[in-house]
This record gives sequence, structure tokens and C-alpha cells, in this order.
Amino acid sequence: MTHNKKGKSAGSHLVVITGPTGIGKTSICSDIAAAYNSPVISADSRQMYKEMKTGTSVPSQNELAKAQHFFIGNLSVHDYYNASKFETECLQLLEKLFENKKIIFMAGGSGLYIDAVCGGIDDLPSVDPELRKELAIQYKYRGIAWLRSKLRKLDPEHYEIVDLRNPNRILKAVEISLMTGKPYSAFLTGTKKNRPFNIVKIGLVIQRSELYEIINARVDKMIGDGLVEEARELYNCRHLNALKTVGYKELFDHFEGKITYDKAIDLIKRNSRRYAKRQLTWLARDSKVQWFNPNDRKGITSYIVKSTGIEPDYPVE
Repeated sequence: MTHNKKGKSAGSHLVVITGPTGIGKTSICSDIAAAYNSPVISADSRQMYKEMKTGTSVPSQNELAKAQHFFIGNLSVHDYYNASKFETECLQLLEKLFENKKIIFMAGGSGLYIDAVCGGIDDLPSVDPELRKELAIQYKYRGIAWLRSKLRKLDPEHYEIVDLRNPNRILKAVEISLMTGKPYSAFLTGTKKNRPFNIVKIGLVIQRSELYEIINARVDKMIGDGLVEEARELYNCRHLNALKTVGYKELFDHFEGKITYDKAIDLIKRNSRRYAKRQLTWLARDSKVQWFNPNDRKGITSYIVKSTGIEPDYPVE
């Protein structure tokens, strides 16, 4: 097996390991990437923010030592970032990495970011600034419940998969729907851009009840690891888009006296479970995802070998 063959990325492979929050994507991907002596690209839209380590469960020092990771802690919460930027930067990085490696790994659960790299971002019409301004005013005075209701009427299909705690994404869908008279989802054509590398998609899945227990325990661990203190340090930045994130938003409400501490923890667990459900709904749209139990590392590795023709340097147990 040759890992260091120079040249273009033709004949190269991007292996994507994805799944819902808390299922163990980072751990599995780090172990398999280490066996291939290959790097890992993070496709987690929140692990990129250096100030949000605890609340986003960034890779541990042990995981980072196993394989080189990219897009971890590379941004500040003050930076503007989106899936389109990730597509551009990630493709540029892949071109460089493929000069020395024939197989690169990607781990994460941000479906939009993964889709951007694998198939491109759909071209959307520009929004009328006046319409955007009017909707922003309506949202300010009528709240997110009104915004959600608006989207549900205009585009029930997109309502089922959008992050309902992210007003910016809901606003974007409502804007496009109102401006064009067509649901936002109609513009998400799924027309794929050709990539000069093979893409292998692996999804991790377990029983929903087991996943929810893991998520609840994970939240407890985050609290023990200092999530409350981290959120308190970021409280003055709570208006930033990066911090409209499960784990932070609930604690901000607690700091403001809107809810009790115990209620905040319960809501973090509930909203994390709901986020996992939306992730699974998003991934279910993609017939190219091959599903595995996260404990089946041997099966996952065998599938990678079968799909790429490349053997790891040593077995993955």
C-alpha cells in the first residue's frame, strides 16, 4: 500500500464518518485514521470555534495525538462563517492533502457542511434587502415561535429538518419562500458537483433509547468538565450566531433568571436529543450512507477497504 504517492487527487478517497451527536464519531474516526496514517477533517460547525471547547466536545488530546485534525478551534466566535466558506476551504485543503495521501477522513454531524464538500452548495436567488429587513423586524417583535410557524406553512418539508433553534436559518428559508413563491426546499435540488475524488459515506447508528442515554450522560460530563463556567465567560457574546447553540443558549437563559439551573440542564439534554433526531432525519435522505453500529469497527474498516482498495497499516479493533 502506498500512502505517499504524489500527484493529482484522481484515485483518491474521502471517507466520511457521520451520525448523530454523542455516538462516537470522533473516537472511531481518530482510531481508523491513525491505522491509515491519515488526517481527519472535522465537519462539526461548532468545534471550529476555539472558545467553545467544552460545549462542543472537541477531540481529546489523546484523539488529537492519534491523527492530525483540521478545522478544530480554527475560528473565533466573532468570525462569520458558513457552509459555503467551509466548502471552499475544505476543497483547497483536500487538494493539498491528496498530494501525499490517497485516503483522507472526515468526521462530524453537521449535515449541511458535509453535503457542501461532497456535492456542493445549491445556488440560491438573492434576497430583496427590503424583504429581509421587514422579516427581521417582524421576528424581533413577534419572536421565534412566529418565525417557525411561518416556515411550517411555507415549507413543511424544510421545517422537518431545519435547526428550529437557529433563527438565521429559518429566516433564510422564509425569505426565499416568500420572495420566489416557491418553497425553499425546491431550491435544494441535490444537483451534485463532480469531485475529483471518490467519496465513501459511513453512518453510525444505535437504538434510539440507547443514544438518548448516551446523550444525557454526555451532558452531565460536560457540566462536570466546566460547561457552566465556559458559558459564563461567553455570556457577553450571547448575541453571536455561533452561541445560539444547544448547551449555551439554555445556560444564558439561566444566567438571566429565566429558568432554574436544573431546568437549564434538563433543556440541554432535551434539545440535544432533538438535535440528534434532526441529524438522523437529514442523513436518512442520503442513500449513499452505509450504516454501522459504532462498536463494529472491524466491519467499518472492511467496508472502507472494499470501497477504496486500500488496506490500513494495522488492524482496527
